[in-house]
Amino acid sequence: MAKSMTSAKKLQQSAILFPTDLGQKASEDISGAMNSVLADVFALYLKTKNFHWHVSGPHFRDYHLMLDDQGEELFAMTDPIAERVRKLGGTTLRSIGHIAKLQSISDNDADFVEPSDMLAELCQDNVKLTERMRVAHDICDKYNDTATASLIEEWIDQTEQRAWFLFEAGRKVDSSGH
Repeated sequence: MAKSMTSAKKLQQSAILFPTDLGQKASEDISGAMNSVLADVFALYLKTKNFHWHVSGPHFRDYHLMLDDQGEELFAMTDPIAERVRKLGGTTLRSIGHIAKLQSISDNDADFVEPSDMLAELCQDNVKLTERMRVAHDICDKYNDTATASLIEEWIDQTEQRAWFLFEAGRKVDSSGH
């Protein structure tokens, strides 16, 4: 009976695995790195939307709209990341619990966060996401996976731009208005 269960499980797994010329080790390593990136993208997306929904103060409209734009940009990354993992022969995230196990970006469940602290935290989180994507890029380079590396390069640029906007929007104004 145990033997037939093992065979059934192998058959189920093989039914969803897509072959790749990069090999099984590359598929496992790159898929693992990209699933970690995906978990952080989802965590950052939800935190960005949390702050979008709860921002207040004199710059409400500007911050609210900027965070909405950034949330949309993050969400737009999720499907291509997950589909890239599948193209590599891997499997991807299946649940919120799976995201929680892999994410390195901390949640923020505070009842109130000052807008300047929101921007600073999101800026740091985007920098952290950039670092994680660079690690994934190095793994792609190791296995000559130019397709995934190319996508990561675009996402790094987007993430650096989000961090830059958050940094600039959060700067303190001096007495001269600068």
